[in-house]
Amino acid sequence: MSYSITDIAVVIGARLEGNGNREAFINQLLIDSRKLLSPESSLFFAIRGDRHDAHRFIPDLYEKGVMQFVVSSLPVDPALYPKANFLLVPDTLRALQKLSSWHRHHFQIPVIGITGSNGKTIVKEWLYQLLREDKNIVRSPKSFNSQVGVPLSVWQMSADHELGIFEAGISMPGEMEHLESIISPTLGLLTNIGQAHDENFTGLAQKVEEKLILFRQAEVLVYCKDYLPVKEALETNEEYEKLSVFTWSRKTKADLQIGKINRTATDTDIQGVYQNRFVRLKIPFTDEASLENAIHCWAVMLHLGYEQEQIAARMEFLSPVAMRLELKEGINNCSIINDSYNSDLGSLSIALDFLNQQKQHPKKTLILSDILQSGKSEESLYSEVAELLLRKGVTRIIGVGEAISRQSGKFPMEYSFYPSTAEFLRQYNPSFFRDETILLKGARSFGFEEIGKVLQQKAHETVMEVNLSAIVHNLNYYRSKLPSGTKLMAMVKAFSYGSGSFEIANVLQFHHADYLAVAYADEGIELRKAGITLPIMVMNPEEQSYDSMIQYNLEPEIFSFRVLGLFDEAARRNRMGMEGDRKLPIHIKLDTGMHRLGFEEKEINELIVRIRNSKSLSIRSVFSHLAGSDEAEHDGFTHLQIQRFDAMSRAITQHFNYPVLRHILNSAGISRFPSGVFDMVRLGIGLYGIGASEEEQAHLQHVSTLKTTISQIRQIPQGDSIGYSRKGLASHPMQIATVPIGYADGLSRKLSNGRGRMLVHGKMAPIVGNVCMDMCMIDITDIAAQEGEEVIVFGEEYPIQRIAKDLGTIPYEVLTNVSRRVKRVYFQE
Repeated sequence: MSYSITDIAVVIGARLEGNGNREAFINQLLIDSRKLLSPESSLFFAIRGDRHDAHRFIPDLYEKGVMQFVVSSLPVDPALYPKANFLLVPDTLRALQKLSSWHRHHFQIPVIGITGSNGKTIVKEWLYQLLREDKNIVRSPKSFNSQVGVPLSVWQMSADHELGIFEAGISMPGEMEHLESIISPTLGLLTNIGQAHDENFTGLAQKVEEKLILFRQAEVLVYCKDYLPVKEALETNEEYEKLSVFTWSRKTKADLQIGKINRTATDTDIQGVYQNRFVRLKIPFTDEASLENAIHCWAVMLHLGYEQEQIAARMEFLSPVAMRLELKEGINNCSIINDSYNSDLGSLSIALDFLNQQKQHPKKTLILSDILQSGKSEESLYSEVAELLLRKGVTRIIGVGEAISRQSGKFPMEYSFYPSTAEFLRQYNPSFFRDETILLKGARSFGFEEIGKVLQQKAHETVMEVNLSAIVHNLNYYRSKLPSGTKLMAMVKAFSYGSGSFEIANVLQFHHADYLAVAYADEGIELRKAGITLPIMVMNPEEQSYDSMIQYNLEPEIFSFRVLGLFDEAARRNRMGMEGDRKLPIHIKLDTGMHRLGFEEKEINELIVRIRNSKSLSIRSVFSHLAGSDEAEHDGFTHLQIQRFDAMSRAITQHFNYPVLRHILNSAGISRFPSGVFDMVRLGIGLYGIGASEEEQAHLQHVSTLKTTISQIRQIPQGDSIGYSRKGLASHPMQIATVPIGYADGLSRKLSNGRGRMLVHGKMAPIVGNVCMDMCMIDITDIAAQEGEEVIVFGEEYPIQRIAKDLGTIPYEVLTNVSRRVKRVYFQE
């Protein structure tokens, strides 16, 4: 549906400013400038938060053709936007929510609202799988359940839809009030109440009360009676007297009484009683969370009137829900994005946004299956898909399925089509793909995992998983601690602290970091070749790399007169190819007390004269390095360094008639020394999830998980030795597992003989004997494990800080020592 800009202004209570077209109609809501599709029909909400202010993206969006903006403050110079309309409101987020709520109430279709501490997204996706044969369903994309995600989800509702399924998540009191008016569910589902966000509530009772607000106007609520606080809240609160309930329980009498549960290696048989009738079904999962999620879905379907036989038939074919997008190395220098568990328009758009974050290859290929149960005609559906791909810059589509093949003429880019996955694999040749980023997006029934296997680069069974969503979270956490306008330089030296190169840089560029920093020129050149356009500072510029640095627009750290003279000479050599009088940017390093690199105070006057006399160089920034910002015992010295830097840098910048950035704070400094912010900060280890204190660590998300698998299990008699030099001796009969990770992968040999441990099924398994080059052995005597099962070297459950402590070192060393031969797998939640 489309609404006029004047109607929208009335709905959200806005004052309409500007000289734009007052007859404009809107059908797209935009909160992220990077996800622009249709400028002429988009309304941008400039949302301010603790960590960002979207008002700063208005100039860029105006240039791209967006003319309608909801703002909480007008631009400094409205004359720069002669064709724009500005809808001025006190709070842009609340305006977005008001508009979406108004849109929701244009529709009288049933709506299922889901909340709880865990399982919301899985239950929503499974209900979609179970009900899509009968209804044209609109649902939240992925886990869009926040104060922003819910209004964007509900905005998708159209006259074609027959059922809505939306999830709502809250992290603090007062939030559900806004989401309830937007979703307005007719049927509610409460999955469970757990410990997520406990710190923001006074107790479990308050959390339950807040969650239940979603169901104030609902006709019926489905929930598990075994969560007693929920049952008690419903029985004691008069507000829910008229709310009907449909309950299930494993412990007490309920509408659906769960009885015997039988698990095999691959599935679970669930038996129960409903309306005095014995009922049962089988699900292709065995874990406890899936069991609970499936019973929630079972209860909803029974309440909706589905026959038990029909429910059981559909439940048996439930598919896993991909909760993350994975980025892996592929054959022939390709990058593979794997999202091969579902295929629908909402998740396709999200996956294409992730594809567009990747700048390492100009060519972008989508392998897409038929989109099932969309509720649209085949012709209309694939016309919409083709338009989406064109706008997202997809250069080639490979369609798999009979429906998409019939619509091949809709796609205006390079294409090929196959009636089935089997036919694609039959014709597959590795030469089909080279130097490109490939997105796999297939409905579960098409078995795209087989395509993924042939496209992915082969590697041994030890991998490092890197959570890109955690990188973004940590970036935004540190941003929230900075004054508005402070620039942020992200450190990606040393293979991004072992986490990757262009993969991390792509994320940082996409999320508007201001600068990157690398150790050596070749790291910067690699990023440039991978499509990174952010300014890059090189911290250790070597003389033989100067010409290449200038060619690739890399900016050197200058820390001595020798380096200054050599780079000035290289700049003069290369000036012939430069436009006009452009000077090359440099970064001046000052020594304020660390005594590693940098100019001393007595050298500043000569430094100023030499740079002012240079026709080839200009100062981009002046900076210094803190020696002990993470240790309270050195706080006095840190304050002294900041004072010295302030005085020394001012002495330099006052002699230049252009802006010069100043920066001294590192990750720990950002948190502990706000007086030293200046113009920019340098974010390093904190970005990768390592905090300077326990308090800071609690706000950061874990980024890297190093994992391997069990290659072989064997029984060792008492008295036998294990490993090189017979260092491991069995003092009792032992069961050991050999895992394929050794010191060539970055596992320190110092962890030999019980000093190091790994995690198997949540239990610690000590390393036995010496760590070998490519493998080591662990003691699993008291752990029930099988060959091929997962082993965690470090991760969320076994933090890298603990390994560092065992080694008597710091997390930096452990991270950067992980060998490049260990395959990195990147994922985004």
